Amino acid sequence: MDFSRIRQALISLPNGASEPIVSSIFITELLKIIGFDVTETIPGFSTGNGGNAVDYAVRKNYDSDIFVQTKLNPYLLVEVKGRNINLHPKAAQYKSTVNQLKHYLLAPNCKTTQWGLIANGDYIQLFRKHNKVIYPATPCTEITTDNLDKVISLIKQKIDNPPKALTVAVYNNKGGVGKTTTTLNLAAMLTMLGKRTLIIDFDPNQQDLTNSLGQKPKEDSLYSWLVNDKNQQIPKGLINSFKVSPKSGSVWQFDIIASDAKLQNLPEENLRQLINYARLRQALESLKWQYDYILIDSPPNWRFYSQSAIYAADVVLIPTKHNSIYSLENAATVIERFIPEIQNVRRDGGPIPLPIFYNGESITAPAKLTAEEAIDKIIERAKSNKPNPIDLTPYFFPKTTSTRKDLHIFGIPSYAHIAGAAFSNIPAVYKNKIACEHYLGLVREYFLQ
Repeated sequence: MDFSRIRQALISLPNGASEPIVSSIFITELLKIIGFDVTETIPGFSTGNGGNAVDYAVRKNYDSDIFVQTKLNPYLLVEVKGRNINLHPKAAQYKSTVNQLKHYLLAPNCKTTQWGLIANGDYIQLFRKHNKVIYPATPCTEITTDNLDKVISLIKQKIDNPPKALTVAVYNNKGGVGKTTTTLNLAAMLTMLGKRTLIIDFDPNQQDLTNSLGQKPKEDSLYSWLVNDKNQQIPKGLINSFKVSPKSGSVWQFDIIASDAKLQNLPEENLRQLINYARLRQALESLKWQYDYILIDSPPNWRFYSQSAIYAADVVLIPTKHNSIYSLENAATVIERFIPEIQNVRRDGGPIPLPIFYNGESITAPAKLTAEEAIDKIIERAKSNKPNPIDLTPYFFPKTTSTRKDLHIFGIPSYAHIAGAAFSNIPAVYKNKIACEHYLGLVREYFLQ
């Protein structure tokens, strides 16, 4: 790629350049160099959500389907700001810009969109949209003439080759919140909706996911795959299929990487000598174009396996119990401490936590009020936590806005139906209509538009 024109555009941008100047001088060159011409670019694209319009929508033309003519099925949205807007990742204006972009990406006219970009001539960041989930695909980077080529090359590479799979770690530092049950039934529900899904039992000490499907732990397959980091081949027998044939005649199938007996009793110190906790993410790269979803069942501690699972994930799904203050406090710890710890190592903005949900209990009005009061205290404590205050409201009460408090928390109440299915080694959603409805609700709440 010839970067001379966009490098000159960056040099030409005045300090404090307004949004129209950033657009006309820098963004137009940016869109060209990442591969979109004027017939593939629509300024002021109507998102279909009221009168809201994103600064640019782009999509490659297909035969006679010229994007500027049809104005359908955008692929990338670009939200531009002036240099007077601070897009440093810790700035309030950055957070509001990201929220604005997410709002556009989820709008009616943007359902096909797979990428979103924010830029102001000082900073730039790319976001991936996977159905309903939006997460960082690159760090928010300050652009200079020295790093411009590298930053734009990375953005173009990602836009041109989007991974198919969303990788989800199911995790809470508290045990007994239904992580394995969630992983299993979420996979089954996604499969019923036609999504190709892989689940990974990454809790070799418990092996609950493997056992719940009536499978035996492998003697040595996951171990070898992780230890032999120079070998990119998938070991034979590593991935197996779990199939159910309902009376309708269709076949529901998802794949599983079972637990490994060789990993079961390895001390933590030995594990870290043998396997880097970034290895699972590296190993899964080759599978991200084969599946729609990769779900990782994680143990309830902050040691090697859980750290590896979080490092490998795009997003973290956090089950909790409304009647367990410890599960709520541990969920806050995951969001406040553990995920940022991994983000600091990965340096690409990921993974991100999804909002918590209540798992496996029916909730009475008094119990709901007690949980809400406990959450309020957790949120207030996190806001005053120095030197790194954080607002946990979006992760506990995601529908709350600056003008309206909404205490909605998604919940799966029918735990007896769901947990009881483990005795028959079949996910509850394949057997029980109520369980199926609950997990369909979970999928719609967090994953599918």
